[in-house]
Amino acid sequence: MTRDGWRAATRADLRGLPADVAPILLGARLTTVVEGEKVIVRLTEVEAYHGLGTGPIPDPGSHARSGPTARNATMWGEPGHLYVYLSHGIHSCVNVVCGPEGVAGGILLRAGQVLEGADAATRRRPAARTPRDLARGPGRFGDAVGLRHPVHDGIDAITGEPRHGAVARLELLVDPLAEVATGPRVGVAGVAGTAEFPWRYWIPGDPTVSAFRWGRGAREAGAVT
Repeated sequence: MTRDGWRAATRADLRGLPADVAPILLGARLTTVVEGEKVIVRLTEVEAYHGLGTGPIPDPGSHARSGPTARNATMWGEPGHLYVYLSHGIHSCVNVVCGPEGVAGGILLRAGQVLEGADAATRRRPAARTPRDLARGPGRFGDAVGLRHPVHDGIDAITGEPRHGAVARLELLVDPLAEVATGPRVGVAGVAGTAEFPWRYWIPGDPTVSAFRWGRGAREAGAVT
């Protein structure tokens, strides 16, 4: 079923490597209903991460770079679930799991435009100065959509099955965007944050895309490779 140019995502859409799947998430919509409050966000910026043994290039910037752990277990599951992790002990960040089950991969939802539910998103993000800031950056994004670690980690965005008072649904554009920008991932340390991993994707010119910053040692690593 299609709705206004979007269609429900399927597991088959997400079975490829994260670096291949990530661009088709741009312009997609994530809908969450948390404790009865609906928020719809149009995705404008994402980053791909591969786990141990995923694809031809080891990804030193991934949570799953060394194999399965209690923290990254969702990344090793079937595609379409959301890996919700805690960053800096404060922010709940949201990833779409990709790849065949048993092969770890995730796509971090870095930024988006709130299309519906701005009142709820604003209450969750009271520090946002403008509407564009509500979901601009992965921590803000997680706050805006209301998904929290650890209770919502693993929520299924394909079936919409409820989990601890929340449901999530992912819809893809029927016609993927023709123009996509790509570059190094934001704030990722060392070589994983250089042009050797141009796995950040965004909609050029969109005001909700977050600002780029180098990770620790990434600028220097890029200069010598």
